[in-house]
Amino acid sequence: MASLLVKIFSIFLVIICIFTPQALSVVPEECKTETDGCTNKEKALPLKIIAIFSILIASIIGVCSPLFTRSVPALNPERSLFVIVKCFASGIILATGFMHVLPDSFDMLTSKCLKENPWHKFPFTGFVAMLSAIVTLIVDSMATSIYSKKSNNEVIPDVASPVGGRQQDMAVVNVGHFHGHHHGLKPAQGAVDQQLLRNRVIAMVLELGIVVHSVVIGLSLGASNNTCTIKGLVAALCFHQMFEGMGLGGCILQAEYKAMKKFTMAFFFSVTTPFGTALGIALSNTYKDNSPTALITEGLLNASSAGLLIYMALVDLLSAEFMGQKLQGSIKLQIKCYAAVLLGAGFMSLMAKWA
Repeated sequence: MASLLVKIFSIFLVIICIFTPQALSVVPEECKTETDGCTNKEKALPLKIIAIFSILIASIIGVCSPLFTRSVPALNPERSLFVIVKCFASGIILATGFMHVLPDSFDMLTSKCLKENPWHKFPFTGFVAMLSAIVTLIVDSMATSIYSKKSNNEVIPDVASPVGGRQQDMAVVNVGHFHGHHHGLKPAQGAVDQQLLRNRVIAMVLELGIVVHSVVIGLSLGASNNTCTIKGLVAALCFHQMFEGMGLGGCILQAEYKAMKKFTMAFFFSVTTPFGTALGIALSNTYKDNSPTALITEGLLNASSAGLLIYMALVDLLSAEFMGQKLQGSIKLQIKCYAAVLLGAGFMSLMAKWA
């Protein structure tokens, strides 16, 4: 799973590197950025350097904090408090898609700097977000099916083998040993394995959507020379990355990866926004964030990321949690989780004022 994530991330970086130089195109006269007292490249550079390290630290804290909750009894994944915190983080991810990524895409793909036809004749943002959600559903379903078959092939013995029955018993015992909180041979063991596979697919697909969005916002920050907006943007992005990382970290924790895979996924999340910021700084002399190619590229990436994040938050995180046995068995816990979702979504919606 981690190796597949590395491949996907590498392909994404190659795509960014291919399309980013095209954003150096000449900007139409009416779309040139107006200069004012806030535009100062020399003063903006130190702020962007600070932003790289600040966002990196905030991202590491956010994504790693849930990974150490097993040592805290109250925050163990089996406890109610962990479910409430996860719902809070899911609300943040949902608001990120609706309040941050989707509006940015609408603004970019309806900019006056783009041609009237086709960009002002068709709602490309909604169309791409819809396609992204459908593709996410396809990937989600197929990946779950593939890994389920792979898991079944590993534990189902060859019926022709004279020791097949003993091999099956050993396989089941090993699986039961892997899940430390399940003792002995339980009838629900297959359901437990299926849920574990679902958690791993969810963690991987969610990471992909967040990585795409993080690189885009980092690129925009690094290319900006407006000191008035950078200061507030850095603070907002630090909080944004921290709480978004908490949601992703909770999914990684429930996926029960080995330590190396957890580190790999946490590392990719932590470095993507700083990487995008560094890339923006390197291209700040020639990169035009309001050139047609830049607007189209970033707008389409944001739309696809929004569709993915909204699907993941509603279907794989919130719906799966609220329809699960734990919440369905307690109205009181449901109400607490509803409040957590609204609090997370409201907090991140408020952050849209600055980022």
